[in-house]
Amino acid sequence: MKKFLALLLALVMVLSLAACGSSSSTDTTADADETEETSVETETETADSDNPTVTIGVFEPLSGDNGAGGKQETLGMQYANYETPTVEIGGVTYDVELVVVDNESSTDKAVSAASQIVAAGASVVLGSYGSSVSIAGSDTFADAGIPVIGVTCTNPQVTEGNDHYFRICFLDPFQGTVLANFANDELGATVAYCLGQLGNDYDQGLINYFTEAAEALGMTVITESFPEGNSDFTSYLTNAKNAGAEVIFAPCSTSYAQLIIEQAASQGVEIPLLAGDTWDSNVILAAAAGTTQSIYVSTFYAEGGDEAFEEGFKEWINSDSTNLTNNGGNDTIAAVSVMGYDAYYVALEALKNAGSTDPADVMAALPTTTYTGVSGAIAFDEIGDAERDAAYIKVANTETEAWDFVAVQTIG
Repeated sequence: MKKFLALLLALVMVLSLAACGSSSSTDTTADADETEETSVETETETADSDNPTVTIGVFEPLSGDNGAGGKQETLGMQYANYETPTVEIGGVTYDVELVVVDNESSTDKAVSAASQIVAAGASVVLGSYGSSVSIAGSDTFADAGIPVIGVTCTNPQVTEGNDHYFRICFLDPFQGTVLANFANDELGATVAYCLGQLGNDYDQGLINYFTEAAEALGMTVITESFPEGNSDFTSYLTNAKNAGAEVIFAPCSTSYAQLIIEQAASQGVEIPLLAGDTWDSNVILAAAAGTTQSIYVSTFYAEGGDEAFEEGFKEWINSDSTNLTNNGGNDTIAAVSVMGYDAYYVALEALKNAGSTDPADVMAALPTTTYTGVSGAIAFDEIGDAERDAAYIKVANTETEAWDFVAVQTIG
């Protein structure tokens, strides 16, 4: 009997160990309600091949105030990885694995999220949507010697004094000036009311550059800030109206933007709303649907610019319910998705040029890396910023829930 019990116990232990090691899923996303650690997800389309793997970190907000935009930016990278899951580096074909980490739109969580990407052995990192979290996570990547390619983080501080940070988007001094010129030249505004989140680097930085350019044009600018977590914008909208504002410039996150749009409509405040690239989202289109609000944004891409890309991306979005949900429930193409797509290919070009997966070699190769993507030609200046000289201006069509192209705006 003792021998029988011993054999039975041994069999149970073997089966238990087998069960523990049986999972082949690469999805390690954690439920935010069950753990305080930032969620991590690894993805590769060729996980069963015998190729070696190169890891690209994806440092993006998948939750929090900027979660909607972060998901759409990540979708562009995921589609590119689906389309091109391998890369030849130094004569060897590598499978490309995306390690996606949610920085939760939080500067407090950014360091932890960046540390997880470092621990995953990334050769290069993409992100983040949101300048504040990009700045907050920057030192962690610098200390690890890993290069980062910013996708739509437009604040100058992201690359300022940082040899490891590059980016493919235009910057806020340019964007702020473009928007001020548009408000003055095309909307005929002489008085602008600016509203942003207190302490938010993106909001306050863009408002500062808009104000400088607007005042240089002879415009009067009134500026106010709201605290984090604010949900009632009634008093701010009233202040704008009482100040005689002819345009409201509110370059805040989409979560606040929805409230501003809805409350402006309910108050009958029909002053044109103007914003930067963060408002280029179908979340904004949904909030504006059925209203009479005029909403203009500056952004990196206008739908209709690349038919082949758009057809493939829409098909991929519609083929998967998770992708569709992460894109806001429809297949409208956000400019940040296009930028995420282009950033992935810039990373592949840098890996090819480096001829190595060593982050130091990739960093050394990035300054001379160029790529012509869906959003246009991409090259870096001596600071690591993209050489961009134009922005797209789009207006929300509140009947069709789509963005209508207005103009390509420069500051020449």
